[in-house]
Amino acid sequence: MTTSLSDVRPIGEQLRAWRQRRRLSQLELASEADVSTRHLSFVETGRSAPSRDMVLRLADHLEVPLRDRNLLLVSAGYAPVYTETSMEEPRMDAVRGALRQVLDGHEPYPAVVVDRFWNLIDANAAAGLFMEGAPEKLLEPPLNVLRLSMHPDGMARNIVNLGEWRAHMIDRVRRHVALTADASLTALYRELRDYPHAGPVPEVFAQPTGNEVFVPLRIRLDGQELSFFSTIATFGTPVDITVAELAIESFYPADPATSEFLRERAGW
Repeated sequence: MTTSLSDVRPIGEQLRAWRQRRRLSQLELASEADVSTRHLSFVETGRSAPSRDMVLRLADHLEVPLRDRNLLLVSAGYAPVYTETSMEEPRMDAVRGALRQVLDGHEPYPAVVVDRFWNLIDANAAAGLFMEGAPEKLLEPPLNVLRLSMHPDGMARNIVNLGEWRAHMIDRVRRHVALTADASLTALYRELRDYPHAGPVPEVFAQPTGNEVFVPLRIRLDGQELSFFSTIATFGTPVDITVAELAIESFYPADPATSEFLRERAGW
């Protein structure tokens, strides 16, 4: 759905597309948003013009990303309400400080901050182990952590369970594409999916057997196999597009040997 403010479709078409993407009927959305089904139908077909509050209410129930809520407002004849602030702006000092505190506090374990395309915004020192041995072409800004991890010349060379991890990550991107319909994200998904790989690699993430609690990332570094799992954190109440699209991925050791290796590596 993401496009430029100068290239927007009628508000009714966009709302219908978002509703269908969320697999909601008009009745279900109308009930959730506390509007009449008749009025919602008229809005979608262009017979009625929604108020500004109605656009925002429907967008909220449809979980439309802030970037696309601005597009909905513009197409309905209203001004955008969500700002998009550069990370370098003074007003983002608190955000940068919070991110740095989280990254530093996660040492000696790796942590990264990425944007909506998984481009690297910031990282702690421990995350450097994921970049060791990667060619310069994969490390040039904007460094994309998914491209780095799955490119044949990047981390993929050192990932022990590449087939499992690749299928898991590609499925993760596919789900983001389904939620956002973003053209650039779709292009990234296709690029990652089409990377050449050696050996059998599943095209879909294998169903759990009942013994797992997470999908590990297992890499070989300095002759030792390391195992990680990760968590993802976002800002809870963002009203700025940049902040809403930030994510912190924190990696944790999945076994004592990995924890000991990282602590020794950091001199702890």
